[in-house]
Amino acid sequence: MAEIYTKLGDDGTTGLLFGGRISKAEPLIDAIGTLDEAVAALGLARAASTDPGLVAHILEVQRGMFVAGADLAANPRARERLVAGISLVTAGMVSRVEELIDARVAEHPLRPVFLVPGANLVSAALELGRTVVRRAERRLVACEAQHTVANPQVLRYLNRVSDLLYVLARWAADEETEPISHGPPAAAQD
Repeated sequence: MAEIYTKLGDDGTTGLLFGGRISKAEPLIDAIGTLDEAVAALGLARAASTDPGLVAHILEVQRGMFVAGADLAANPRARERLVAGISLVTAGMVSRVEELIDARVAEHPLRPVFLVPGANLVSAALELGRTVVRRAERRLVACEAQHTVANPQVLRYLNRVSDLLYVLARWAADEETEPISHGPPAAAQD
């Protein structure tokens, strides 16, 4: 039987990939946890979708987010053990997301307006995933300022993934919803 609880984290630490422990309060662990939240939100979108192409894109992003999490969680003294595309984010992964964005936009050009999220469950879950990825990105920028991020490709990857999720949410909404006002909100005009 698999051991579910180890009790090792009872002291407020968590294990790093390839050994070592770090405080659960570290900003880097917060960023990794935020990636985990994004993967879960995307799971909701994937479970709700009936479009096989969209499901495949979402699953590819979820798997990529696991790679990003592993890259961030690696013991800094063992980074040579990381494997490209499995536990190490690569420039190729960033390029792949750019290709997906370009293909979706070519297939389904976006109207130059902001849409209110919630046209359907899939698009709303994708928008939620996008906002969580953006939060992870902001937290990672703070970690980079503290020099705790070893691979700059992770930030690039997250930035492209959030763009892709925006495109996929629009695709899933299929423009079912009305745009919000083209001008600033009334309160902003005061």
